[in-house]
Order: sequence, then C-alpha cells, then structure tokens
Amino acid sequence: MDEKKIEEELKKVWDETPVSHSDSVKEASWEAFQSKTFGTKKKKSKAWIYYAAAAAVLIFASVGTGIYLNRSPLQDQVYLASNVIENSTSKIKTVFLPDSSKVELSPNSKIEYANNFTSNRKIEVEGEAYFKVKKDKKHPFQVFCNETTTTVLGTSFTVKGFEKKGVIVALYEGSVQMNVKGQDKKWILVPGEKFTYGNNPPFVGEFERFVDFDNEKITAVSTYIETNYGYKVIMPEEYKNQRITIRINKKEDLKTIVQLISEMYNLNFKINDEVKQITFQ
Repeated sequence: MDEKKIEEELKKVWDETPVSHSDSVKEASWEAFQSKTFGTKKKKSKAWIYYAAAAAVLIFASVGTGIYLNRSPLQDQVYLASNVIENSTSKIKTVFLPDSSKVELSPNSKIEYANNFTSNRKIEVEGEAYFKVKKDKKHPFQVFCNETTTTVLGTSFTVKGFEKKGVIVALYEGSVQMNVKGQDKKWILVPGEKFTYGNNPPFVGEFERFVDFDNEKITAVSTYIETNYGYKVIMPEEYKNQRITIRINKKEDLKTIVQLISEMYNLNFKINDEVKQITFQ
C-alpha cells in the first residue's frame, strides 16, 4: 500500500474516533497530525507511519474518555474546565450557573465547570454544595465528587465529599441516579433518601428533609430563618406571641417561606438583601 493510500485510510480512522468530538476539532487535529507525518518529502518506513498513527489515535481516544482516566472528569482538550468558584468565607455562597441552576456553596468548598456548560452540564465538587437544578431534558446535569457521579434532569439535592473518596448525596426534590466508578450497579434516589459511599459498600437510607413547627410561637420561625438563612426577621410587636403550625423543606427558598408567612397572617413584607433583614408589617 502506497503512502497516499495509507494517509487516506488513517483519515477515515481519525474521523471515526471518538464520536463525541466535533468535526471541526477532528479536522484541526488531523491537519496537525497530517502535516507532521506526511508533510515532509523524506521517505518514512511503513512501520514508522503505522506507529505514529496508532500513537496519535490512542492519545485522542484517551482524551475523549478523560472522565474515567484523568483526575478531573472535566479536564480534556475539548471541554477544558476554566471556571472555578471557591468559597473561602465562613458563610454559604450562592452561585447561579450559566443554565440558571442554583448552587449554595458551603464554606471551604469549590465547584469547577467548563465554558460550554449550557450544553455540557458537568460540574465537579470539592466539599459540600446544594444544587437546585434547572430542568433540561436534552442535557442531563451531572455532578462529580470523588469516585461518584450524580445524574439528574431537574431536582434539588446536596452533595458532600469528605476524606479521600467518601460522599453523601441527599435528595430533597425530584430523582437522581447514582453511579460509582468501577461498579455496574446504579442507585435511584427518591426525595427523603440519601446515598452514602465511603469505606463501606454504598447504601441508601432515609433522612429528615423537613423541619416542623407545631403550634409554636412565630418567633421560633424567625429564629430558624436567621440561623439557616442569615436574615434577621422583624415582626410587629402584636404578632410576636402568635402561634404557627407549619412544615418547611430544609432547603426551601427563603422568599417562599416569607411569602407563606405573609399570606397566613395577611402581612406585607420587605426583604433588604444589603443588610440581610426581613420586615413584616
């Protein structure tokens, strides 16, 4: 087989491997490889040509499966992660992702995702984060933490990574599928279940995702809001001894809670984000 024929055959292989890469990326990488391998008029042995092609295809395929082989599932030549958000403060940091999904990033934690996140919704977590995911059936949302992958379409859940490979995923709304690297089994969670993976085999258990106030003073809810959301609540003096019975999702949006209290007691409210204060009147 002459050199031209070999070049044509290699081009076919190059275009087929791997399918996840775009045509433009394949073409650019092929042209670079072609110029190095076939650009010179110096005669090369067939053995060298086959060796160069095999090595190039192997590296290309490895890049395409970097989610399993590299340290980070985001770090490959096509979807190079370039957005890193860290929370070095002592308070929860709220982040809105490019697809409008919401992340509450706990102290001493960080997330990392690629520039093309809206079409490639993969994100890596170190530490602890709560996700409220925007629904997008065409683009599943995947969270990577240590050796686990959490795949969702639209839901809210927390991911907490600890030690070298331990992970806890607690589901508040929707459903998620859990996978562990090197294991074929899949775990499907429903709201109120948590997945634990660490030194022992993975297992699914229950957790309490609600906080209940049963005929308690409304000031108890005010204290809960201040402790968990960081907003001080100011109530009219005549309402401080009012009793309330209410169930709150522990990861409910603050505004939803405030609106509910407002409707129950026919009160108006104002939220001041600058000073973190809620005033009912």
